[in-house]
Amino acid sequence: MRVIAGTARRLPLKTVPGMDTRPTTDRIKETLFNILQNDIYECRFLDIFSGSGGIGIEALSRGAVHACFIEQNKAAAQCIRENLTFTHLDAQADLLQCDVFSAFSRMAGQAPYQIVFMDPPYGKNLERDVLEYFSMHRPTFVNQETLFIAEASLGTDFSYASQLGFEVVRVKEYKTNMHVFLKILEGERS
Repeated sequence: MRVIAGTARRLPLKTVPGMDTRPTTDRIKETLFNILQNDIYECRFLDIFSGSGGIGIEALSRGAVHACFIEQNKAAAQCIRENLTFTHLDAQADLLQCDVFSAFSRMAGQAPYQIVFMDPPYGKNLERDVLEYFSMHRPTFVNQETLFIAEASLGTDFSYASQLGFEVVRVKEYKTNMHVFLKILEGERS
């Protein structure tokens, strides 16, 4: 795994040994950032279930002004720290080593993130849990302009999104997984 473009281009990234994390392949990461290319520069990027941090680091390398990484796994969080230091992007990043909902509580009052990316373990409905949180709590760190992206296994059901106040604006499928792009429905936030 490596950084594909930007200031840290071609630098290799460490990954967490074992099967606890599932790094996004370079090909899929490149496709994702080709889709996001007009939205990354100077954005605030939130990387939930960060694993080794490859997605948030790619965003920083491509010009995001800030990235926040949320990762509960101790070994993965250490990997993110090492990757941020190695790529010299640590000054632009925060790492919250805790579960996502504890992190969200700690983030109260922060400025909005333009992009929220999540890559939770497959098959546990954590995407829905996160979207339900945003729907019910309306935290300050997201707003009507925030783009939510969920990486999920093919066939993961997002039909509930509109009930939670979200609209699926795009789906990009790959061989075994997909990226689902969501926005808050008009009129759902004050």
